Order: sequence, then C-alpha cells, then structure tokens
Amino acid sequence: MISRPVREASAVSADGTTVSYLSVGEGPGLVLVGGALSSASTYVPLAEALAGNLTVHVMNRRGRPPSGPQRPGHSIDDECADLVAIAMATQARAAFGHSFGGLVVLETARQHAIFDELYLYEPGVSIGGSLDVAWLHGYEHLLQRGDRRGAFAWMVKNSGFAPRALAAMPLWYVKGILRLAIRGPRWRSMETLLEANLTEHQIVAALDATNAARFSTVTAHTHLFGGAKSPDALSRQLLAELTEAIPRGDVQILPGLGHLAPEDEPSATAEAILACRS
Repeated sequence: MISRPVREASAVSADGTTVSYLSVGEGPGLVLVGGALSSASTYVPLAEALAGNLTVHVMNRRGRPPSGPQRPGHSIDDECADLVAIAMATQARAAFGHSFGGLVVLETARQHAIFDELYLYEPGVSIGGSLDVAWLHGYEHLLQRGDRRGAFAWMVKNSGFAPRALAAMPLWYVKGILRLAIRGPRWRSMETLLEANLTEHQIVAALDATNAARFSTVTAHTHLFGGAKSPDALSRQLLAELTEAIPRGDVQILPGLGHLAPEDEPSATAEAILACRS
C-alpha cells in the first residue's frame, strides 16, 4: 500500500462545536463516520485503503479530542449537524458509516439531501427492539461506581452479541478475560470513550421504531454491507428491512467478515466499497 500524507483539519458545527477530521487520498470526497468506542485513528487503515480512488475525510466525532465534547442533552441532531458541517467544508458528496456512524449517516441523509452515495456497514439501527439495550442501566451503574473495566465487561457480556459461553460466565471472569485481551494503548483509547458510548447507545434506544419507514426519504444511492459472521439483527435481517424502505438501496453480505470488519479488515471492506463504484 502506498503511504500517503494524512492531513488534519476541522469544521464548526451549528452550535459552535469544533469537529476535527483527518483527510487522506485523492479524488472525489467521502466522509467516513465511525462507531462507538472508536476515533478517527481507528479508521485510518480503511481510509488509506480507499485513498487511491477517493479523498477520505475521517471524522473525530464529539467526545474524541481534538473535537469538542458531547454537551448536556447530546442528541442525534448534534451528530447530524456535525456531519453536515464536514460535508460542507470538504464538499464531499459521499459518506461511509459503520455501526453508530451508520445510524448518523442515515439520519443525516434522510433529513438533508447532501449526499449522492452512501456506504453503510451494519448501521446501528434498532427496529422493534432488535438491538438489546437492557444492559445500559447496569453499565451506567458500574461507571458511576468507577468500575470502568467492569462496565465494559458488562456491555460485552449482556449486549446480546457475545458467544453463548462468554455470556454465561460470571462478570468477574469476563472482566479478567477482557483485561488480558484488551490492554495498553487499545484499552486507553476505548476507556476514554466509555461515557460517550453510554450516550450513543441511549440515542440508539431513543430512535428505536416499529419499522424502517422513516428512511424512505433517503434519496442517495445506498449500499448496505453486512458480515456473514455477524448476528442477523445487525446484518441480514436489518439490512433487508432497510433496503425495503430506502428507494435506492442494495445489500451485500460479505463472507468471512464480522461486525468490526471496517476496523479489523480494512482491505476487504475497502474492496467491497470500491466494487460498488466501478
């Protein structure tokens, strides 16, 4: 892969909050919006894999320095305003969203016809309670007690996507396993986002609806991707409902990939995106 310079810039959102982004590559612009417990640096490998064909602008969403913090009452409207600000500053006409970032892209696109093309990898959309958020109360309680490792383990154990054996283990054991598996710089980067993660999942819960009809106003050509290894609630089932609602939507289920593919498998994810453009 050719090494390309990564440039840092920022835009000012509607409420005056500064939102930073990293840019890499050449060609038409695409804004990349990442998920919870991740920042722009997480997605630089994916941006670099796309950079031969696109200029990719990777958002540092609120709560991820040097962007401003999430303010009291932070909402999906703030997230959408931030994306609009970066799209306007860069003149990008395409967006990629992963997980919670996919929800942000969809909600922005249904309210503002500013994008021609959307690429969404398992957007964090809950339909009829498809995404279990019952774990949020326990997670918040552990954070308030100062047990940050425990809060993270509680989420992993109870959010509905852990392997059955792991979900059945006692919390102290899951906590120990994760302490060994996730440590050093990776844990430090995630640990600073635990409160933002709570707020973002509360937004997902607040937007839960009985169907996907609200996305019928999305005018952009929308490419939806799911991983064959992901739970149906994040992949096949969800994407089928979204495709039915979005007028110009299509779906690909990518073999061998799971929910974190845009972070862990950037080359495969980029290949799927670029194939849609050829």
